Amino acid sequence: MSAFSEAALEKKLSELSNSQQSVQTLSLWLIHHRKHSKTIINVWFSELRKAQVSRKLTFLYLANDVIQNSKRKGPEFTQDFAPVIVDAFKHVYREGEEGCKKQLGRVLSIWQERTVYENNLLDQLSQVLYGEKKAKKRSYEEIQPDDEDFASQSSPAEPPQTAELIRALQELENAASGDSVLRQRISSLPAEVQDTSLLHRITDKESGERLSRLVEEACMLLADYSGRLAAEIDDRRQLTRTLTVFLQSQKDGLAQNEQKLEEYKRKLARVTQVRKELRSRLNNLPGGRYNSSN
Repeated sequence: MSAFSEAALEKKLSELSNSQQSVQTLSLWLIHHRKHSKTIINVWFSELRKAQVSRKLTFLYLANDVIQNSKRKGPEFTQDFAPVIVDAFKHVYREGEEGCKKQLGRVLSIWQERTVYENNLLDQLSQVLYGEKKAKKRSYEEIQPDDEDFASQSSPAEPPQTAELIRALQELENAASGDSVLRQRISSLPAEVQDTSLLHRITDKESGERLSRLVEEACMLLADYSGRLAAEIDDRRQLTRTLTVFLQSQKDGLAQNEQKLEEYKRKLARVTQVRKELRSRLNNLPGGRYNSSN
């Protein structure tokens, strides 16, 4: 890999795009130069604040990739990002593209599920996005289908709008589980990157370095897909909760309308009875029969 310098990093950050390959390629380069982690993060934060609005979220994606995939190499990036990550979230949330809250929320959800940071820092990030502390997410194993608090969660003041549900369902059409191309890439990974018993085939440095690159690429690919799947799981859980609230609001509305229907039926019966008796009375008054068309 190319040598590290602040100028080289600034150039690479200026060329960073929102594509998965661009983020992962730069992430690998940064992890390779992790001994410069403090300088890297200072430059990253500086360039983040200067970046165009449309590119700010990509800087957070890069930080996420580096933080998660550098842990097996060492704690440098996780520790050195901690002092600036809250301010970075604030900056992207306030200065980034409109609607980036959901994407930031996905990153935060993954960090909560994987306990990337201590609860105190995660709570600060949550307050940036939601304005109040949110309950720490439980792991998948801790959430059972018959979990009592799932059905008994307090409903929001306003039930979700139909348009919101349609939008959420449409977004899931492009979810990770439907990415057949990426699944094919994963299924096509060579056996050497998945089976330690085949390492004896490495007989020279060149073949070892070639396999090392393949393993790094496979790790990045699987880590990214796992992250996307975790985000999708979070989205589907949230959608399930939203649908539960929506369904309950429809049931409540149905019950209220049924009550109103019965009430108006009784009123109609009373008014009909009044009309009937009034006609009868008018017909018995002097002056002739009552004409109902009058």
